[in-house]
Amino acid sequence: MSMVDQRVALERLITERGADYTSLSRMIGRNPAYIQQFIKRGSPKELKERDRKLLADYFGVDERSLGGSGAPLPTTTQVARIPRLDVGASAGFGALHDEERVASGICFDKTWLRRLCAARPEDLSIIRVEGDSMSPTLVDGDEIMVNIGDGASRLRDGIYVLRRDDALLVKRVAINPATHHITVKSDNAAYPLWPDCRPADLTIIGRVVWTGRKVS
Repeated sequence: MSMVDQRVALERLITERGADYTSLSRMIGRNPAYIQQFIKRGSPKELKERDRKLLADYFGVDERSLGGSGAPLPTTTQVARIPRLDVGASAGFGALHDEERVASGICFDKTWLRRLCAARPEDLSIIRVEGDSMSPTLVDGDEIMVNIGDGASRLRDGIYVLRRDDALLVKRVAINPATHHITVKSDNAAYPLWPDCRPADLTIIGRVVWTGRKVS
């Protein structure tokens, strides 16, 4: 594949997936203008092997489609791209957000996802945790995968994203088997709990099924 074809292939993927130059540049650890300069100006002349592999992995395509010669990565039929929303779910007292938009996405193997939660990929999204009330289970900056197909109708003990007014909250939910009322609590004992809530009084967004964390 020529360098011109490589740029065309990458630009086509970016357009098809609704990605943007800046986010991709940062994802591969480059300056924010790196991808745009590569595609529009031909600088650098070719992608480094590391950058090419990261981009192919991100889009879930064979690396050879971006000019590589290595072993193929999972094809788009084998992976699901789960959107990362540009919102945070507060693990403290709540944070307001004006909109919920897709910032980027992360590709997961479909077989792995089925073992994780048996959810439809379109019911999954990834948001970040804000605050410390769910510490040490979840800490500020963690990314969590939320299954909106597993919400109020199947409510059971576990960690959920709830909406309170205009705030998204991450909390642990416990159901009283006798009254079916709900206790909403934090894993950080410094925060108060909300006992004896009626299910109808809560807006359940979805169940937290996975978390990712940077290792420092």
